[in-house]
Amino acid sequence: MTTLDFYLNDKWSQTLTYIAESGQIAESVQPYFDSKLVSLEDKEALVTVPAFINFAIMSDHIDLIETCLEEVLGRKVSVKLIQQDDYAKDFVPKNNVNSEFLSRKVDPNQTFANFVVGRSNAQAQVAAMTCASNLGIVFNPLFIYGNPGLGKTHLLNAIGNHVKALYPDKRVGFVSGLEFVDSVKKASIENRFDELKKDFQDLDLLLIDDIQNIAGKDKTNETFFTIYNELINNRKQICITSDRTPSEIRGLSDRLISRFNQGLNVNIEAPEYETSINILKMKVANYPGYNKSSIEDIDDEVFNYLATNFSQDVRSLEGAVNRLLFYSAMFPNLENGNRITLKLAIDAFKDQIKDSKNELAISTVRKAVCDYYNLTKQQITSANRTKNISNARQIAMYLCRKLLDATYDDIGREFGGRDHSTVMSSIANVEKKIKTDPLYLKALNEIEARIK
Repeated sequence: MTTLDFYLNDKWSQTLTYIAESGQIAESVQPYFDSKLVSLEDKEALVTVPAFINFAIMSDHIDLIETCLEEVLGRKVSVKLIQQDDYAKDFVPKNNVNSEFLSRKVDPNQTFANFVVGRSNAQAQVAAMTCASNLGIVFNPLFIYGNPGLGKTHLLNAIGNHVKALYPDKRVGFVSGLEFVDSVKKASIENRFDELKKDFQDLDLLLIDDIQNIAGKDKTNETFFTIYNELINNRKQICITSDRTPSEIRGLSDRLISRFNQGLNVNIEAPEYETSINILKMKVANYPGYNKSSIEDIDDEVFNYLATNFSQDVRSLEGAVNRLLFYSAMFPNLENGNRITLKLAIDAFKDQIKDSKNELAISTVRKAVCDYYNLTKQQITSANRTKNISNARQIAMYLCRKLLDATYDDIGREFGGRDHSTVMSSIANVEKKIKTDPLYLKALNEIEARIK
């Protein structure tokens, strides 16, 4: 530790002591002042915090923080708060591959160990792990696609971290589609295409995120095609993510689409109910000031409530945890020993969640049925007529009609393009079964209750 580090740590330790002794913050809030003074200029102090909840709570007390720091320093400075991840990205020099064209770092916090696996993402996780352990041998390229916020970038980082641990001598390059476009533009302006290609072609593993962003750019497509062929021919691994399948990316050259389809394409879907619960618990357990035992201080009904309302993607679940823990810190449940109850959760999200039939959509009903019967969207909308899939499909159509009053044509369109007569027949079958089969009625009521 340098002399400057000792100085900054000492001054910030004194400041935090003044804050704690000021009597202006509750004892339950004090743990969220976990922070570090990383830079001190004449007029500004830069302070890092580990997570959003720390940032939000400390921002709410910024005047107190600046007053206490002024007491310690003997002069007035403004305090700027920044999350550690953003600080590492914006202020700390990059030290991955020594290249101007590959400046992104693999995120050490995104690993296979903290990737929550469920039916919605199991195929992608297994494929990613297999690639990371067998570079250039199987599934090359690996193409992972799905909507934003479902964990595709996490898997890319996990592959990079796994390779670095197994093969420290391997060269790993990580770039986004937009960053690659910028690299090609820069190489074109500076006439450095040979250097750009060499930087990429020297890699053992290329991770490229959001490849769809190179679509419609002929020079970028051509450059990437050259790099791609060189890497594949030399048995180097390429792992790619996109928000859609290769064939659905308009403006991507046909020869790149063909190359991407020759590897393995795997999909990630929105997390199902059980996976959402596990993701929420993992996010809580890894929060600063929390651990696995802290989960016991949160009622199961709270996790059920969040999983039901925020399971459209992982980012929404993470945002829900941020909001819940922030709210519980600002308005602790003193009557129940700071326990986080369903009532507290409902209060925390009263402006975000509306209990309205109009808020439902056919996709919401369909997903609830898929979760209940452990099916995928592809299965329930397919032409498959096996008993369990057909049964789930008919119940989903029935509930869309009952809860949403959706038209037969709209329902049919959302279930594989079926015509209105098929939908009417399916609904009639459900109405007949609920009169004669108590178990069937029980299942339907459980699904309906979960939707509501």
